[in-house]
Amino acid sequence: MPTRRTRSLCVLAAALALTVTAPAAVATAAGPAPGSSAALNEVMFVGNNWDGTADVIESTGDFARIGRIDVVPDKDERMAEINADPIHWIYFMAIRNSVGEGHDQFVDDMYSTPDGTSVVVSRPSFADVVSLDLATGRINWRFPVSGYRSDHMAVSPDGRRVAVSASTSNRVHVLDIGTGEELGSFATGDKPHENVFSSDGKYIWNMAIGDVNTALDATWLDWTKGDRRITVVDATTFEQVKVIDMRERLDAVGLKDHSDAVRPAAFSPDESKLYFQVSFFNGFFEYEVATDRITRTKTLPKNPATSDDRTTWVNDSRHHGITMKPDGTKLCVAGTMDDYATVVDRATLQEGPLVSVSKPYWATVSGDGKSCVVSESGADQVTAIDFRTGEKTVSVPVGDHPQRVRLGHVVAGWTGPSAG
Repeated sequence: MPTRRTRSLCVLAAALALTVTAPAAVATAAGPAPGSSAALNEVMFVGNNWDGTADVIESTGDFARIGRIDVVPDKDERMAEINADPIHWIYFMAIRNSVGEGHDQFVDDMYSTPDGTSVVVSRPSFADVVSLDLATGRINWRFPVSGYRSDHMAVSPDGRRVAVSASTSNRVHVLDIGTGEELGSFATGDKPHENVFSSDGKYIWNMAIGDVNTALDATWLDWTKGDRRITVVDATTFEQVKVIDMRERLDAVGLKDHSDAVRPAAFSPDESKLYFQVSFFNGFFEYEVATDRITRTKTLPKNPATSDDRTTWVNDSRHHGITMKPDGTKLCVAGTMDDYATVVDRATLQEGPLVSVSKPYWATVSGDGKSCVVSESGADQVTAIDFRTGEKTVSVPVGDHPQRVRLGHVVAGWTGPSAG
């Protein structure tokens, strides 16, 4: 695998026509558990992939940092296991020298538990998922995924189940978030990536992104990228319900040269429309669930300083990160390779100011719904952009190479794990 590529691995969803309930517009960690008496504070977890840490920041206002978590407290033990297994060591080094750009990938995704006492983290280089006690920093449980790399996760609406992609084995594991027990698993397309629970918790959608870290990026070589499809399963039985390939939908509107590898996506509040990015494209599409068709295309500006050499673009993505204001009026888009983020009016698809940011890797909504928060992986900070004005309001320093940003909860008064 080439060393110049990275896989952010952040695809959200495509739509399932009529037979399956669409996912909620914004996926966040569930709130307090039923019957819980502990007071909780809403926060944002920022995963610093190359650091092996997660910063916890305020979910609104000045987004000030509250505390930091070491997500690899067992690093020495894990490295001893890897060094003793030649095959695992080969995969470990391949991850470091390809998608990691010379760095290990220690945190891809994370969700807090409903009671705010733990955070569950997927660790790509260690091919596992761990639950960390937020009071002590110690590991509650560990689940090794099949194959040699863990990836994106999703939490169920009730906060009790977590789905994680095992990207080298083309499988998704569904775990009890409290115990780490595997509840079931299912097969996917090539390189399973994003997972999304439907808003009623009955279905899981998995987006298989294919081989985004090869140099075979010419349009005529698109067929080499693998089986990129959405697999929808029953969240109780894990039986396949439907398979969706956006290739047919793109071809139907004359976009045969566009990739069908669905990147991050956002649903409208009523879940009737999906807005999604694809590989190599500086823009996004609007997809209507009921009619199962792409209805609008939005092309966003290119940065003149961005190379036209597609092999230099991170994980085949020109733009990577999209989220929606809770009232459905605005979208926020991270223009990863073009080094900007912008707020787009949903009705007109007119973009606002292009806010200069460094390799934005993700976009999410603040706790109060007033801001878009993007992770600047090239500047080691997160930046908030006001949905109303489209202007930057604040940037907050975090750790090395921030990627996923998720809303969650901690116990009131929490400032970080205790020593020892």
